[in-house]
Amino acid sequence: MEVERTELPGVLHLRPKVYGDARGFFVELWQRDRYVDAGIDVPFVQDNLSRSAPGILRGLHLQHPTGQDKLVYALEGKVFDVAVDVRVGSPTFGQHVARVLDSETKNQLFIPKGFAHGFCVLGDAPATFAYKCSDRYAPDHELTVRWDDPAIGIDWPLDAPTLSAKDEAGRLLADIAEDRLPRYGA
Repeated sequence: MEVERTELPGVLHLRPKVYGDARGFFVELWQRDRYVDAGIDVPFVQDNLSRSAPGILRGLHLQHPTGQDKLVYALEGKVFDVAVDVRVGSPTFGQHVARVLDSETKNQLFIPKGFAHGFCVLGDAPATFAYKCSDRYAPDHELTVRWDDPAIGIDWPLDAPTLSAKDEAGRLLADIAEDRLPRYGA
């Protein structure tokens, strides 16, 4: 497995080894010891699966105080995946990284607690997207940061994405009270 440390400390871009031939392919999407060796020593407790049509954008979501480490990847299709550092006091607060994740390469992104996460579907086909999470979904602790917050400056590859009502109502990061956000080093 190849491990790329991204511009944001703790966010990792992973490329598992894919074994393929004329019959198809085989890949280990998760193997605890290998991921611990890569720096991901996380007790995942929940797996999520979403399917989204072309043009859909989901995010930017996080939970606090019950944060979630996430390992995300596309099982089908292609997505533009984003992690944003929202930890108060972090030297990279408000900065983001983005990677294209697709079912062809089987690449993954590890997003630690304290980062907001979002993605949009690329191309003309739907995407099936998987998440391994270190804590259960806690709707009372969920926050939504605006996908188009100009202070974050994500260059989304969609002109007019389709959003849920929750994502449409997301708030600018500067408008979220600091006590609602995670703390750097906590």
